[in-house]
Formats: sequence, C-alpha cells, structure tokens
Amino acid sequence: MVKNLITYKECLENGLLRRIPISQKEAENSLKTAYKWLSEAEKNLNAGAFNSSAISSYLAMFHASRSILFRDGFREKSHYCLARFLENNYVKKKELEEEWVIMLDHYRGLRHDDQYGTDFYVTKEEAEEALNAANRFVERMEKLFSRMNS
Repeated sequence: MVKNLITYKECLENGLLRRIPISQKEAENSLKTAYKWLSEAEKNLNAGAFNSSAISSYLAMFHASRSILFRDGFREKSHYCLARFLENNYVKKKELEEEWVIMLDHYRGLRHDDQYGTDFYVTKEEAEEALNAANRFVERMEKLFSRMNS
C-alpha cells in the first residue's frame, strides 16, 4: 500500500480538500452511486471478475465517504485526503470508529496497486471479503449520513 504522510491540514492547504457549498443533493447522489457500485461488485464477483469486483467494492466505499464530504460542504481531490477528512472530523470527535478509516485506506491501497501495478491479482476469497467489507462500510456511512440529517 502507498503511504502518504500528509496531514489533514496539508490536504486543505494543498487544495486536496476544498470547501464547496453544502449540497444535500450531491450527498444523496453519492450515496446512491455507492449502492450502484455495490451492485457492480456483486455482478463482477458472480461473473468471476475478481479484480473488478474488488475495485468496484472500493468505489462503493469511496462514494459513500464522499456523501459525508458533500453534506459537510467539501470536495476531495485526493482519495487519501478523503480518509483524512473522516479521521479528523468524525473519528477524533468519536462520531465514527477508526476501523472504518483503516478499512477505507486498506482498499484505497488495493485500488492503487491495481491501477498502477503490473502484478495485481485478487482471489475469489479476497473479492468476497472486499464486497462484504464494502457492504458494511456503506451501511455505516449511511448511518452517519442519516444521523447528521436528523
């Protein structure tokens, strides 16, 4: 996995996280997109396309996380900084368990290896594990999203 060592503050300073107008619509659309990627991950898994399934699972996590950013009035320009946003704004405040950020970072690293590596391979078991993790992750982000909107 790629190790990025920039901080949340540096993500903001470098424009990798940017303030935008709060958008309930974009937040809801991002959550819907997360569910579409979960469906893609399951289809890919059933078709034996394990790499694609794992990456689709990560994309579901990514979009579920983005729903929180849009709801808070932010936009990411870095997958890494998306996790730092959750860590700084929710984990530190005890509104989100750290395990979810660790999971997001793990699968972000997997996506990076797939996109930039030459020897990336996912087994059926790893694809199943990724899909299971993504389902739990999206549910947790939806719960956080719903709590923020109540």
